[in-house]
Amino acid sequence: MGGEGGAEALRRSTREPEAFARFYDEHAEALLAYLTKRVFDADVALDLTAETFAQAYLARRRFRGSTDEAAAAWLYRIAKRQLAQYFRKGRAERKALRRLGIEPPRVDEEQQARIEELAELGALRTALRVELGRLSRAHRDALQLRIVDELPYPEVARRLSISEQAARARVSRGLKALAAALEAIPYVEERHA
Repeated sequence: MGGEGGAEALRRSTREPEAFARFYDEHAEALLAYLTKRVFDADVALDLTAETFAQAYLARRRFRGSTDEAAAAWLYRIAKRQLAQYFRKGRAERKALRRLGIEPPRVDEEQQARIEELAELGALRTALRVELGRLSRAHRDALQLRIVDELPYPEVARRLSISEQAARARVSRGLKALAAALEAIPYVEERHA
């Protein structure tokens, strides 16, 4: 990198677009791991990483920070927006792709294994299993029906013989408990998140 940090590479890339490659090289692997830990899918994480850097490149003139930490934080804010957008739009898009019979491109097994190792997904899955086991049966069942089985809240409520409001509360409390437990685990935390 020749001593040039992320902030300087970003600033220079407004005049010399090739300088953005140094910013990319500095952050790509860590960002890929960060996104993989959130979506648990190497293909999706690769797409989100690419889109995050594309958006960062297009918005690089708006970066106003002066430190490498500010540059990293700026990039991760873009990544979080991409992630939120993915979760909002993802379900509808996946249904549309299935209806059209279109398969998105996939990474090969070797690439997938490398990405999962980089993101420490094995350890994260183990921690998630342990934390799921600590939840009450009521919260675990609600999460299974809503998150894993992707059932709408009225159906979750019907299957659990509770009100829809109670179903929403159980799912919300279950997710909050899992998030709190997983955030307490050192390898789940990221430097710039």
